[in-house]
Amino acid sequence: MPKPFVKYKLPLLLVFFSFLFVVSGKAQKIDTIYHINGNVLTGDFKKMVYGVVTWKMDGMGTINLEVTKINTIKSPKQFEVKLKNGLVYYGSFDTSGIARHVYIVLANGRELVSVNEMVEVYPIKRNFWKRTSGDFSLGVNYSKGSNLATVNTSGDLNYRKRKSYFQFSWDDYNTFQSDTLSSTKADGSFAWQRLLKKKWYISTMLGFSQNSELGTKLRVNLSFLALHDFVYNSWNRFYLGGGISGQRETPYDTTGITNDLVGIFAVVWKVYKLTSPKVWVDANVTFIPYMTGKSRDRLNINLFPQISVVDNNLKIGIKTYYSLDTRPQSINAAKSDWGVSLTLTYHFH
Repeated sequence: MPKPFVKYKLPLLLVFFSFLFVVSGKAQKIDTIYHINGNVLTGDFKKMVYGVVTWKMDGMGTINLEVTKINTIKSPKQFEVKLKNGLVYYGSFDTSGIARHVYIVLANGRELVSVNEMVEVYPIKRNFWKRTSGDFSLGVNYSKGSNLATVNTSGDLNYRKRKSYFQFSWDDYNTFQSDTLSSTKADGSFAWQRLLKKKWYISTMLGFSQNSELGTKLRVNLSFLALHDFVYNSWNRFYLGGGISGQRETPYDTTGITNDLVGIFAVVWKVYKLTSPKVWVDANVTFIPYMTGKSRDRLNINLFPQISVVDNNLKIGIKTYYSLDTRPQSINAAKSDWGVSLTLTYHFH
């Protein structure tokens, strides 16, 4: 019976939960947003992404404000501001005399930009914990007729610096029949991404995976990718990636360990509506042709729609995946695998 290779998953989850209970210092509420209706809001500018500002106010707590409702902004704090054309500025905000525009105060001057042109705004924070965000998901499915249950745990931890982005993520499916583990699929990765110029990025990723259905006991890979944003606005982001990866694969049977060089071609589409009710749809397709060894191709498809429930940090969704391997290393392994899980996700920061 296959055993999950992620035998250290419990310590990893304990580390994750320790992040959730770290007590951060109180933020200074010194930022000001001028609403298009003339109202003045004073509070703490947490971030702006996907066309919505996350804003914290005394008494009202954390609220969301659509960018289309903002006339201008004033804040002495330092921000990383990314525009639709891919340009990135670092500076504070000052009001302008032009409707729906704001000055970004730079070290050597100021830049007038339209509020609608901003796609990402993140405070440049010195505190490690405040630069960290993430998600944790738990999904369970059960069928009484087949006495079959699937448990899915997944999550990610993100750390942001100037022009750089670090992410640790995992996704683990375990299927049980009666009291016996019948199959497992698990993926994990540590990735670094850096903005080069405008809409171009480079990325390095160290990953590991297991899929008992496809006969893979352990696959370790080191990948190098180039990414390009084709569309990034207030309701969707669409980008492509390509590169190469070196991988080492251990099967469940005795066919032996193999080392291969493969290509990677990825398409990622994120659709979002962050006004109530909040909606997210994450979709990606990855095609992996083998450049060494026997003729072989792999295909991975993921779809994850979600909607907010209870509060801004809790989401419910349906996670689905499909994996294809035209020539599995294990002789008796299946060539395809798929799964569906109803999940509850908690987001922090």
